[in-house]
Amino acid sequence: MSTEELYKLYCECGCQVSTDSRTIPEGAIFFALRGENFDGNQYALKALEAGAAYAVVNDDAGIAPADGQCGDGLPLRDAALPFARRGKPEGARIIPVPDPFQSLQALAIHHRQVLGIPVIGLTGTNGKTTTKELIAAALGAKFKVAATKGNLNNDIGVPLTLLSIKPGTEMAVVEMGANHPDDIAKLVKVSQPDYGYITNVGKAHLLGFGSFEGVLAAKTELYKWLGSHKGSLIFVNTDHTDLAAEARKQACHQWEFSRESMGIEVLPATPENPFLALKVGKDEIHTRLVGAYNTDNVMAALAISEYFGVKREDAIRAIEAYTPANSRSQLQKTDRNTLIVDAYNANPTSMGLAIDNLAALKADNKMALLGDMRELGDASVEEHKNIVRKLVEAGIPAWLVGEEFAKALQELGMAPGADSLIRGHFLTSDDLAVHIASNPAQFTGTTILVKGSRGIRMEKAIPEL
Repeated sequence: MSTEELYKLYCECGCQVSTDSRTIPEGAIFFALRGENFDGNQYALKALEAGAAYAVVNDDAGIAPADGQCGDGLPLRDAALPFARRGKPEGARIIPVPDPFQSLQALAIHHRQVLGIPVIGLTGTNGKTTTKELIAAALGAKFKVAATKGNLNNDIGVPLTLLSIKPGTEMAVVEMGANHPDDIAKLVKVSQPDYGYITNVGKAHLLGFGSFEGVLAAKTELYKWLGSHKGSLIFVNTDHTDLAAEARKQACHQWEFSRESMGIEVLPATPENPFLALKVGKDEIHTRLVGAYNTDNVMAALAISEYFGVKREDAIRAIEAYTPANSRSQLQKTDRNTLIVDAYNANPTSMGLAIDNLAALKADNKMALLGDMRELGDASVEEHKNIVRKLVEAGIPAWLVGEEFAKALQELGMAPGADSLIRGHFLTSDDLAVHIASNPAQFTGTTILVKGSRGIRMEKAIPEL
């Protein structure tokens, strides 16, 4: 089946697609994707049974059900079908193709071209999701905006993001993540952005990139795409000199901003009011974000919305109304403590900034609960040692979790204990949670930073705090 023919079915199905048979919307198209540890073809018939209108499968999967039956002989849910296809046998609802993943990407590219709306591509080491949400909120004060949901920013998530954009949308903000050198180069070919912004470049996924220079080269593939397409524009925070230098190499327009040019002043934060507040020229912004490291994210939302003609007062109101979720820069107050929860992910750059923010916070008692930073390759132990050193220099008591921090402490010759700033170490966040529950007095009346890589699950400690 050609992409154009598949697109007609996609429109007939209300522009609904899914790669998960467990949560398939009724009348959607199911794409059976294959991976190293899964094969979506095994669930194609279950997806039809659950209400999918069509299933796009591998042509070598050998899926040829009897007409009118699916799975274990259960009847088809005909009411879920688009009207034009009701009463058709199940065989007509199986669409065999050489590669469903490639078909999904081709469909997304075709839909992006049909939409013809401005697309802002967004990547970076830290702050991608928060910046994406802030930009979408600020632009939403004037336009009907679609943006990446959650963290759907990989080779599957970007096509799903594009295919979720409904007719009538005026702009889109598409987040793109990268763990390997060619990831962004691949994703821009799908999202085809007209505008681009890179939040920053830091030490993350070094196992895949090899070095900081590798991260920089991978992220700036977004710049190269924009520079090779007439009429494109790069938004540049010139405070990031490496990114500014790379952007200026490209033959496309640029919209530059900086703390100085915008007249940015970070207002003091306290445990009673720890949210980020900024003075921007004569205006003030009082956000629901915790951490001065979010300043650049707010600046980007203001600068980009200004470029598109959003009134500053409208953009400010939208930014102030945004509340973070998913353990990103969240403030939580319990009966005993004030928590700064930034536990969605971590790398050396974001971990260092979080510690700096805690150190600058005006609070009598502070503590950090930090989990391992993943995917750092050969640099892992040294980077964890740097974080331990930073904690000691800042005078912040800490409890550490994970094997990498264990190696770092051993190489530093540090034994955790009551007479050390490193109060304790545990291999898992479950172990830490048990300790907190058994020793509540050690974790009371304190402003506590909770941060670690996703796989460490530092949020497991939160219910005990």
